[in-house]
Amino acid sequence: MNRILINGNFLCRNLTGIERFAWEVLARMDKCIKDEDISIYIPANAKVFPEYKNIHIVISEKQIRSFPLWDLFYFKGACKKLKAIGLNFSNTAPLGKYCGFAFLHDIYAKDYPKDFAGFKDKLIKIYCRLNYRNIAKNAKKVLTVSEFSAARIKKAYKVPDEKIKIIPNGWEHFKDIIPDGTVFEKFPSLKKGSYYFTLGSLSKRKNLRWIAEYAKEHPEEHFAVSGKAISGLVPPELKDLQTLKNVTLLGYVSDAQVKCLMQNAAAFIFPSYYEGFGIPPLEALCCGTPAVISKSASLPGIYGTAAHYIDADSTNCSISDLLKEPVSSPDEVLETYTYENAAKKLLDILQSC
Repeated sequence: MNRILINGNFLCRNLTGIERFAWEVLARMDKCIKDEDISIYIPANAKVFPEYKNIHIVISEKQIRSFPLWDLFYFKGACKKLKAIGLNFSNTAPLGKYCGFAFLHDIYAKDYPKDFAGFKDKLIKIYCRLNYRNIAKNAKKVLTVSEFSAARIKKAYKVPDEKIKIIPNGWEHFKDIIPDGTVFEKFPSLKKGSYYFTLGSLSKRKNLRWIAEYAKEHPEEHFAVSGKAISGLVPPELKDLQTLKNVTLLGYVSDAQVKCLMQNAAAFIFPSYYEGFGIPPLEALCCGTPAVISKSASLPGIYGTAAHYIDADSTNCSISDLLKEPVSSPDEVLETYTYENAAKKLLDILQSC
C-alpha cells in the first residue's frame, strides 16, 4: 500500500455534512489501521485538532487563507514532498496527477447551475465544476456517497464503473449527543409533539418553497425551521416564511438542540430536491421520529420503505394523512448506513490500490 496523506482542509470549515462525514469516518478508520502508512496534513489554523492513535498528524506551517490556494498548492506540495497519495474529502483536490483519492459527494453545481445566480455564486459554480471535472478525470479513485451520485458522475463525466466507489454516510454521531431542551425556553411557541421540524442550511436545494407553500395552505399546522443562510443561495421563500405565524425560524441551533427538536417533533420534514445523500433523515429515524422526505435524487434509494414521501414540486398532500400510512422499520437502513461501515470500505479501497 502506498503512503496516504489526508487533506485536513475540512478541519477549517464549519461542521456540516461533508465535514462531519470526514471527521466521523476518520475517527473510526483510525481504529482499523494496523501497519498502513496514513497521515493527515492539518493547516496551522485548524478549528480543531483531532487525536488519533494510528493516523500520523502532520501540522503544516501554512494557514488556510484561501481554500483553492491550499488545495492547489500547499496540499499538493506536501504530497509531493512526502511522496504520498492524497485523500480528499471536500469535493476539491489538487489538479492533475496529484489529485489522489477524492470524494465527490454530489455534482450540484453541474446539475443545477441556475441555483447559482449572484456574481459570487457564479464564481463558486465555476470553481466547483472545475473540481468536479478534475476529480472525475484525474483521481486515482472517485469516491462518492450514493448510487444516485455515482450514476450522475458517471453520466456527466464519462467515468468508468471501475473507477468510482461508493462509501455512504452514517448517523452514529447522533446517538452520543445529549439533548438540550433550552430551545423550548427560547421558542415558547413550539409545543412538544405538535410541530414539524425541518433542518438544513437555508440554501435553494433544501426547498423552503415547499415548506412556505404548505404552511400557507395549512395554517393550523406548525413548522420549526432551523438552518443558517448561505450567501447568495438563499431562496426568496425565506421572506415568506418570516411572515407566517405558523412557522418558527430557529436560525442556528446546536447539535444538542437539534436532537431535542427531533425527539419532540411530530415528524421530520425534508423536502430537498437535490441531495447526494441526506444525513438528517437518518438522525430523525434513529430518534424514532417519522421522516417525511421528497422522492428526489438519492433519497428514495437510501430510505426505501422506511420513510414517507412527498413530491418536491407539489404540496398537494396532507402530512397528517401521510403519517397514518405504514412504513417499514428503520433498523435495516440504520444498520446499513453507518460510519463504521464507511470506514472499513474506505480502508479496503486504500489498501487495494
